Formats: sequence, C-alpha cells, structure tokens
Amino acid sequence: MTTPAYRDPNLPVEQRVEDLLARMTLEEKAGQLFHTMLSMAPGGALAEDGPFLRYGTTELVTGRHLTHFNLLGQGDAGAMARWANRMQELAAATRLGIPVTLSTDPRHAFTDNPGASFNSGAFSAWPEPLGLAAIGDAELVERFADTVRREYLAVGFRVALHPQIDLATEPRWSRQSGTFGSGAELSGELVAAYVRGLQGPRLGPRSVAAMVKHFPGGGPQKDGEDPHFPHGKEQVYPGGMREYHLAPFRAAIEAGCSQMMPYYGQPVGTDWEEVGFGFNKDVLTGLLRERLGFDGVICTDWGLLTDAEILGEPAEARAWGVEHLSVAERAAKALDAGTDQFGGEQCPEVIVELVRSGRVPEERIDASVRRLLREKFVLGLFENPYVDPDRAEEIVGAAEFTAAGEAAQRRSLTVLTGNGLLPLRGRPDLYVRGMSAEAAAAYGNVVTDPADAEVAVLRLRTPYEPRPGAFESFFHAGSLAFPEEELKEILRLLDTVPTLVCVNLERPAVLPEIAERAAALVADYGASDAALLDVAFGLSRAEGRLPFELPRSMAAVEASRPDVPNDTEDPVFPYGHGIDVP
Repeated sequence: MTTPAYRDPNLPVEQRVEDLLARMTLEEKAGQLFHTMLSMAPGGALAEDGPFLRYGTTELVTGRHLTHFNLLGQGDAGAMARWANRMQELAAATRLGIPVTLSTDPRHAFTDNPGASFNSGAFSAWPEPLGLAAIGDAELVERFADTVRREYLAVGFRVALHPQIDLATEPRWSRQSGTFGSGAELSGELVAAYVRGLQGPRLGPRSVAAMVKHFPGGGPQKDGEDPHFPHGKEQVYPGGMREYHLAPFRAAIEAGCSQMMPYYGQPVGTDWEEVGFGFNKDVLTGLLRERLGFDGVICTDWGLLTDAEILGEPAEARAWGVEHLSVAERAAKALDAGTDQFGGEQCPEVIVELVRSGRVPEERIDASVRRLLREKFVLGLFENPYVDPDRAEEIVGAAEFTAAGEAAQRRSLTVLTGNGLLPLRGRPDLYVRGMSAEAAAAYGNVVTDPADAEVAVLRLRTPYEPRPGAFESFFHAGSLAFPEEELKEILRLLDTVPTLVCVNLERPAVLPEIAERAAALVADYGASDAALLDVAFGLSRAEGRLPFELPRSMAAVEASRPDVPNDTEDPVFPYGHGIDVP
C-alpha cells in the first residue's frame, strides 16, 4: 500500500496539509474546529464520564472527530503522560490517524481556579506572572517559559493556554494575577520572552505553541467585573487608551506567537460592533488579521455557543451581544468574524449543518482546518506523538526547575516599607498568623500569644467580596478594602507587637492603615512561607517592584478610568515602588 503523502515527513508541510485536507470528510473537518475540555480518570485512564463531559473521550475522538483537548484537573506526571499516550493511541486508530493536540491552562504557580489556572501540583512552583513582572527580568521569563516547555513536553502538552497579557488597569478585575501588571511596555518585553521560551526561535517539534490571551486586552472591564458572567460583559474605554492595551499583543505577534484567544468582553461605546470579541469581525479580521498581520490560529475563549453546566450549576453561553441568535447562527457569525476554533465546545454537527445548508461555504471551513493541521505537522505530532512516562516523572518537578522557581519566588517579593525592622536578626520570639508555625520554627522561637513575641509575621490575601455560585466564587472581585472587623483585628496585632505584614496581591489591595502601622510591609505574588522568611531574615534578596499601584481608597478606585493604567488619585504606593533591604 502506498504511503499517503501526508504521512511523508520529507514533503513540505503545505503539501502534506493539502493532501490530508483533500482526504477528509466534512465531518472530520468540522471536528478540527473544536477545542474542548477533558478530564482524566485515575492512573491516567481515559474518562468516559464525569465533570465537563457531555460525551465520553472515545465518542469525542472516534465519533465526533475532535483532536484538540484541554486537560482539566491534576495528577502525577506519570499518570498524565500515560493519559496522553492513551489519547494518541485512540486517535491513531481512527480512519486518518490525525494525532490529538493536548493543551493546558497555567500549572506553575499558586492560583487554583478551574476557569483560569491550576496550582503547581507536580510541576515546579513559580510566582504568578505578576511576580515575574515585579522582577521585570526578560531573561528570567524566558527561562521560566523554557522550563514550562520542558515540563509540558514531558507529559504531552503541546499548547499552552497562556501567556495572559491583558493589562491590569482596572484594580477590581479578578484576573490580574495572571497578567504582567499595568505596564504596556514591560508586558510587551515579557511576552516576547515568554513566547521565545515556549516556542523557541520558531515553532517546531520541541515547541509548545503559545495561545496568547485575551485579545484585544481584557483589562478594561466596567466596574472590574469579569465577562465570564453576564453582569461583567461590558468592556469600556473612557480614557481612550485602546491602543495602549494592544501594545503587548503587537509584541506577541512580532515574537511569532502561534495562537490567539479573544476574550468574552463586549465593547461598549467604541466604533467596534457591540458583540463579544469572539464574534467581532471588526476586531478579529479588521484589527487582528488585517491591521496587525496575525495569521495563526484564532481560538475563542471557552463556551461561546451552547449553554452548559459548570461545577453542577447551569451556565449560559457567553454569547454577549448575540444572545438572541441560535447556536448555528452564533457559530456562523464567529466564523465570519475570523474565528478558527471554538474553545470549550463539542458540537461539530452544527458546522456540518451550516455547510450542507449553504449558509457557510466549505472553503471557509477549509481555511481554518489548514491552519490547525499545519500546526500539528509543524509540532511533529504525526511523527512523534508519544511520551515516556518514566522520563516524565524525572523531568516534571525536577530539582533544577524547583530550585529556579523557589529563587524566583524570593526575587519577586516586594518590600514596600521596612522602617528599620528588616532584616530580622538572630532567633527572635515569633508570633505567626496566616503561615505555617512549623516553617517559622526554623527561623525563630514560635509563641502562641503575640504579647510574648518580639516580632510577628502576618500573611494576608487581597480582600474580595464573596460571590454566589460554585464557579463564580473562584473569581475574586468587588471591594479591595479589608472589611471593618477584619481590619480592626489586624490593627490590634500591629499595635501589640512589631509586625511584618505580607500581603498576597492577586489584585491591588487598599491598605493605607496597614501600611502606616506595620513595622514592615511586603507584597507577594505567590511565594512559600520559607521564601518570605528567607527574605525577612536577610538570607535572600527581594527585588520586586509593584506591577501596579496600590490605591488609597475604594472611592479612588471607583473614580478611576478602567482603561487607564495607574489612574487612582494619591495612591498609597505608586507603580514601580519597592525598596531594597540593607
């Protein structure tokens, strides 16, 4: 039997793509246009039922012809590698044997939000991207992304659903910890380094493709609410800073990013059509394709077409501005806008019907399938889809990666005030709250009453307003100010004993009283107790500088413009603030 041209690695990629495309049925083409979620059964087995699964894994691959999957949940490295191999074996047994492309949300930091990222688990633990921005070292970001690449390759992930390069210009927005802060220039430098680390000089067999998000910048959300939810769908530009938010995406495109994800937001008060960006031809074709010259894959954010169930609760499709359209009409509008692939969806029959009814020409489907197939060939998936589970266990969380992540945690810490307290000396009597007493015992004598302490160490998180719903509860939004009773309790401690306060900044906290009365104030963006204590005792050097300003009041936040960086009046600490400890 003659080997099909698409199986010949010696032929040009374009020739292989055209050969495979010509052999595909409409149903097989339609399956390529969906990039959906999958969970993994214990031990790396394929899941045939469970959360997020409308269909079992076998049905999705063999019956519905999907070949792009986003793994949810965690597991050990060996299990993930075995799962990846089983996925590839399942795909290899299909008529054309098109390999699957496996993707993941971020897995290398401290956030655990099923709609955004997972904590590091088996992978090396680094600060959140905000912490990398606080360090501001492009070479470090490239080394970090290269570490991500090596650990992802070991378990079979070939697409990173990151970096997230929205600009953190609305202090209340819940997605800031995944960004590089409010500075467009710094974000551009760091995203270019990130793309180089993931993809290398050019996309190839040892690359992880970067799906940069969320075009054209999801930061300027009205009232800081998030467009995962209907009450947060509006994106606004009262300060006229639209071009500012585009700057990091220009840098990503120049660096060669392979994929781009538009956000859910619906622009309001601009010259763009007032529909979500995944349906927005002004933005995807006019801006991204034609003006910025991007020719990679455009994959929508998850769940734009169909209503679903998330964590046991009903969730409407995020079809902002086109809620009145049918699922098929939404899909047709997104395709006309320039979308190549639908994230979090698994309804290829809708595409088949659109083509057979004449509403969408098959040539339009072919254009997107070409992009998607080309990437599979360039990544070398047709030649080498499998991974080594034993090797995966050696690589993921390897000592060198873990040490590099721990060093970055220490560097990212941002000393806002020291007041002569830092560095701590000797083995003082320590009272600790919000951190492990066991970790603190390596540095001092832990006491249970602050009145008996020489120094206290208090770890806090950025305040937020708890939201109803299992899924929305993961999105920390609303007020940035500490509730009155909590603040009183914090200040009582600060007045009792000299206290080092460390605030984890997933958003810009409002903390003027704490800043005034703490003996020392430090910000972290994902750091272990040991990292903080090493810096406090002068064993490691903190290098961080604030990646956004810290507002003085919620009134100042509410008066600021969502699209304008660092726009609050008289901030407690400005963008870029940080001091060196002697």
